Amino acid sequence: MVKQDLYYTESHEWVKIEGDEAYIGITEYAAKELGEIVFVELPEEGDEVKAGEAFGSVEAVKAVEDIKAPMSGEVVEINEDLEDTPEMVSKDAFGDGWLVKIKLTNLDEKENLLSAADYAKLID
Repeated sequence: MVKQDLYYTESHEWVKIEGDEAYIGITEYAAKELGEIVFVELPEEGDEVKAGEAFGSVEAVKAVEDIKAPMSGEVVEINEDLEDTPEMVSKDAFGDGWLVKIKLTNLDEKENLLSAADYAKLID
């Protein structure tokens, strides 16, 4: 499943831009490929993330994958619910399974992201 109102990366992260802030998560496709997610490592509030660089990881029964920032910014909120329920990333990747919210520092980076249509082609 691909949500139309989001932007995507080739490494299967999604970003939902709301003004100068954005929510970031991993796609439903990535969550399904990983299988049962048992742990999520996230940055701290106040940390800077840089587009294309790893800022955390998702640990599943069969693999550990880095999470790369689709855009640069400062972490203003982390999804603390994932500490106790990391499986939420698999159950609701585009909703309650979001990872971090950042204050964007370069809105132009959105030009480097995939549209929903382009991401759908990538995973087909």
